[in-house]
Amino acid sequence: MGSASLLERAQALLRIRNQLVRECLAELLAVFVLILITLSGSAQVVTTSETRGNFLSAYLAGALAVMVAIYTAGGVSGAHLNPAFSFAMCLLEQFPWWKFPIFVAVQTLGAFISSGAVYALYYDAIWHYSNGTLSTSGPRETASIFATYPADYVSITNGFVDQVIGTAVLIVGLLAIMDTRNKAVPKGLEPVVVALLVFSIEVSMGSNCGCPMNPARDFGPRLFTYMAGWGAEVFRWVEGRG
Repeated sequence: MGSASLLERAQALLRIRNQLVRECLAELLAVFVLILITLSGSAQVVTTSETRGNFLSAYLAGALAVMVAIYTAGGVSGAHLNPAFSFAMCLLEQFPWWKFPIFVAVQTLGAFISSGAVYALYYDAIWHYSNGTLSTSGPRETASIFATYPADYVSITNGFVDQVIGTAVLIVGLLAIMDTRNKAVPKGLEPVVVALLVFSIEVSMGSNCGCPMNPARDFGPRLFTYMAGWGAEVFRWVEGRG
């Protein structure tokens, strides 16, 4: 009885009542989970030379990560997870503009922190696979674990078009799923349908640039690799990659 009372007092003390803070913490946790699973799927493929996974398993991990992230924060922050989605909601007047930079910062921070967790999780594997050299290109590159890099044949223009189309399909699909005037998704299964949407885009539009579709998902981990030792090449267009 005494321990239960103590637990209740602790819960009351730790309870966060400010709605904005609650939303930011929910968004931070959801993005952390999203990027942790997504990048871990890529790390497993890269560091094992595709003996324990391939591009399909990495795409599936990313899609299921979206599902878990939406279940994590959907009831608190709406689980935006993506600055592009937050921006679309602002344009549609379904999200206040003053919250937009806050959500973008939180989403990017969540992706950055999660990248550090993946680096710690796969630290030995990354250094073993790379032979002690952190690089953005070559047969033993490991930068693509964290951020997306275009194929060698992709130009800047084609890469831009690729991301505009991929992100547009994502946003249109999300809006269609959310539209109550459409055939409704069974309540509680919306995250599953969104995961299928993401998976469909990944397996059909992922070969050019890796299908980031999410500025926070790409910039946060890319910034981490810059600071962790991969160098400024992660932000440059190098040998057809960028």
